[in-house]
Amino acid sequence: MLIVAALGGNALLRRGEPPDQSVQQANIARAVEVMADLARAHDLVVTHGNGPQVGLLALAQESYREARPYGLDVLGAETQGMIGYLLEDALRDALPGREVATLLTQVEVDRDDPAFAHPTKPIGPMYTEAQARALEAERGWAVARDGEAYRRVVPSPEPIRIVELAAIRALAARGFLVVCAGGGGVPVYLDERGASFGVEGVVDKDLTSALLARELGADALLLLTDVDAVHLDWGSARARRVRYASPAALRAVAFEPGTMAPKVEAACRVAEATGRTAYIGSLDDAAQLLEGTAGTAVSASATALACWEDEGAR
Repeated sequence: MLIVAALGGNALLRRGEPPDQSVQQANIARAVEVMADLARAHDLVVTHGNGPQVGLLALAQESYREARPYGLDVLGAETQGMIGYLLEDALRDALPGREVATLLTQVEVDRDDPAFAHPTKPIGPMYTEAQARALEAERGWAVARDGEAYRRVVPSPEPIRIVELAAIRALAARGFLVVCAGGGGVPVYLDERGASFGVEGVVDKDLTSALLARELGADALLLLTDVDAVHLDWGSARARRVRYASPAALRAVAFEPGTMAPKVEAACRVAEATGRTAYIGSLDDAAQLLEGTAGTAVSASATALACWEDEGAR
């Protein structure tokens, strides 16, 4: 099977952890154990998030006043290089003899996408509400709630086309384990002459991963994060974990923008467009997701929605 596995940024830097290199390398080592097990049994293309990392780079460069800040497109490219390097290095160690390649990836977007006027993508560290509101006033940021904390949010335009798709396809066809589309890819738009220009935004990596899975004809899409499944009534006493669902059933439920909503939308797109199954769940449960014994499976063949807590769902 050809599997596209999307690692969430929070799977590489967990909520509340210090953003030290050693912390991220330890989390990457854990992620690579899971990826290596998958790669021994399947052809694998790995994508990854960059929300915490790109936000931290943006903060770091603010301390240097001798040059104008780089755009989010350039910072996104930097995080692709950093995270890709750490992933590739660890994957080579875990899979001796396996060819691994990290590909800097650009993704075309529409420069008139309405998302530029409505920031939703969380980046950077967590803040209390008071800290977030102070930064909002001081730096002109948009901020929004993310779980129990608050984070900066930036525009997240829709991915239209993966510029390096042919290269990714060629590498995968030759048996390479490909790391690509980091952080959703560097967002670019094309002018009337076909020249490309970076734009100020961060493409959601789950939506890019869904586009990649469709274009590659992947057999499955794994959306791996720091929660065990899609939850209904998240954070309440009524919370339930979705075991399987049709795209229509999941689309009828409201999920939080910038967090679970893009994962649900990505899974629905793959199920609708390809007839294949997309899975959402914990990184640690990746193999169990494919077996249907953990997480949430989104399939066009499902006729409704069922939860793990429902009688008879197991």
